[in-house]
Amino acid sequence: MTFGIKERKHRHRVAFKRRKMPKTETPPSTASSNLDRVLHGDQSSQPQPPGVVIEELPPDYEAEEISTASRGPIAMATETSSLRPDLFTGLPYIRDLLMTETSRVQERTIEECLPFLTGAEEEIEYNAHGVPNLDRKRHIAFLHKGLRKLPAPYVAADASRPWMFYWALAGMHAMGEDVSQYRESLISTIRPIQNATGGFGGGNGQASHLAPTYAIILSLVIVGGEEALDVIDRKAMWKWLGNLKRDNGAFQMAVGGEEDVRGAYCAVVIISLLGLPLELPKDSPSWSSEHQSLLTGLPEWVARCQTFEGGISGRPDAEAHGAYAFCALACLCIIGDPQTIIPKYLDVPCLISWLSARQYAPEGGFAGRTNKLVDGCYSHWVGGCWPILEACVEGSASANLPSSITSNLYSREGLIRYILCCCQDQTKRGGLRDKPSHMSDSYHTCYVLAGLSSAQHKWRFDASASRSERAGTRGSAYQWTSEILADESRVYEEEDRVQTLHPIFVIPEGVAEKTRAYFMAKGGF
Repeated sequence: MTFGIKERKHRHRVAFKRRKMPKTETPPSTASSNLDRVLHGDQSSQPQPPGVVIEELPPDYEAEEISTASRGPIAMATETSSLRPDLFTGLPYIRDLLMTETSRVQERTIEECLPFLTGAEEEIEYNAHGVPNLDRKRHIAFLHKGLRKLPAPYVAADASRPWMFYWALAGMHAMGEDVSQYRESLISTIRPIQNATGGFGGGNGQASHLAPTYAIILSLVIVGGEEALDVIDRKAMWKWLGNLKRDNGAFQMAVGGEEDVRGAYCAVVIISLLGLPLELPKDSPSWSSEHQSLLTGLPEWVARCQTFEGGISGRPDAEAHGAYAFCALACLCIIGDPQTIIPKYLDVPCLISWLSARQYAPEGGFAGRTNKLVDGCYSHWVGGCWPILEACVEGSASANLPSSITSNLYSREGLIRYILCCCQDQTKRGGLRDKPSHMSDSYHTCYVLAGLSSAQHKWRFDASASRSERAGTRGSAYQWTSEILADESRVYEEEDRVQTLHPIFVIPEGVAEKTRAYFMAKGGF
């Protein structure tokens, strides 16, 4: 395998070659050796440990054309093999020779995904680019089942019911399904779990918590209608948020609970969508003459969550995680414009570097943390960071910056291939999943589709609205517009395009603006 390295006026050729070792007894089967057999056939007569060496080749070296037959059974799986980039059909170009439990699990994951990425799964139909179609009908049916009567074991997940509502409703909308049919049942289910002290619990009789409150509010705005929106007790919600506000700028998830970036994001989403006053209630435990706003110290606290790696942790001095990165970026973009507020509080180059390292090849999907495996849900949690960072970079750059720089911060093709090849449950069950060895569920179905939507569209932040027009109204989050990406490198069919979801609120495009306008028109309590 060879590739060129460009250095100004010179071009060098290097080759990756398997490391030659003295002949020994045939080693036991490992994840790495299994991968080699899958890709290249049985080569057990000359066992080699995983790894490569790099050799520089002379300038006049001409690489031999590799025939389809020499590339092993997977390369020959279908007539569309040539349209599948090598990056997504073979082993990583550089593999660590040190084998650990982490690296073994990683190689087993590659082994698990390659048959789906290369077309070796005979029961799956692929398009001309080697990608299956989105099984929209089956996935929609799967999500409908999640909103009906569930089996008895789901009693253990009672506190997560609000999330099940949101995941199913958002996922169905993404695939073009009308969800207004669930408006009345959603309202009747949600009314009893709103607490008089503000906020919603996960179920009847449960204490209010920011996570289910966030999920319920998003579910209500997705089904829409004044009756649904008027379920929310905005004044009690405002006072409850005041009780969650901390002196250090953060928000607790529940009264007396943990404080983390999830709380920061959920709180500002609620404040923004419901048009709540920014003033901190005077009976708030954190109120003082210097601390009179729900947003006081919040961006500074988020900034302290950036780690030495460049990623974002749930709280200061913890491990960076992709979902926390999205929460931090989205939180800041509700408070201010992305091109201004993100560089002010975060080291953008380091964050881009950390997020870039979360996308793997050949899988094409994202992992949530350093040295972890790809997981379909990070198609959103990590993939959703890119539209925000693209807007940040585009808004901060000079006018003559090539658009290719900001539009290619990650591999959209790689992510789409992982989603359509590896994340679809191809059985009659339907739904989307973490990876091929896992079962589908509504959580992954929602966030895999959100990632697919983001990869299929280009989001732009419109900074043209005057600052005076947006001052004091938290209007930055409502200046986003989308456009369809229709370039020549597209690997999916038009019928597989899904609906847009707002890059900050992760609800249907246009719904956030309508919701905010409805509550802003109401004025005070």
